[in-house]
Amino acid sequence: MQEVLPFAGADVLELGCGRAHWTRTIAERFPVNSITATEVDKAQHTQNLQITDLTKVNFVYAGAESIPLPDASIGIVIMLKSLHHVPLAMMGKALEEIYRVLRPGGLVYISEPVYAGMFNDILRLFNDEKSVRQAAFDALKQAVGKGDFVLEQEIFFQSKSEFDTFAEFEQRILFPSHSNHQVDQELHAKVKQAFAHHLTPNGASFINPHRVDLLRKI
Repeated sequence: MQEVLPFAGADVLELGCGRAHWTRTIAERFPVNSITATEVDKAQHTQNLQITDLTKVNFVYAGAESIPLPDASIGIVIMLKSLHHVPLAMMGKALEEIYRVLRPGGLVYISEPVYAGMFNDILRLFNDEKSVRQAAFDALKQAVGKGDFVLEQEIFFQSKSEFDTFAEFEQRILFPSHSNHQVDQELHAKVKQAFAHHLTPNGASFINPHRVDLLRKI
């Protein structure tokens, strides 16, 4: 993001901010003008509202398909591993909303996990995202194809997911507040066994491939 996004003086919209880790990173490291950080998980949004030291950040309870901001009010939109979580029927609407709130020439930074890797092998045991990740990519292609955006760059990178214990994996991934993966006792044991293969005295670490589509509003 630092290499490709002009943060200085920017009004930023982060859609699906989660625990606000990257919200904080951007607010503290870059001279942005403002950040609007939305989240659809009511429990997580309530926790985010307790953050009081990020004076440039406004936390909003909203989904990408209905952004409560005026037309052409944002210079940069960021979605980090969140487009594929938008309901399938709403993905096109979400990109239309992004187009609406962006200023002409504004940038959209959309990072999505690639369907590969050892972490994905565990994830798909209880939450196979193959179809929704493909749908997210198809929605991006459609938005570019109809002339709303131009693809500036496609970037591939790797990130690291780290867990001290299986209990942390359960809390963050297996039983998050925003989803019910309907994990029964048998499936829970299967996931735990798969995770155990990667667990060391220092925890478990996974290298995850990602793709970024950097779009510019025409």
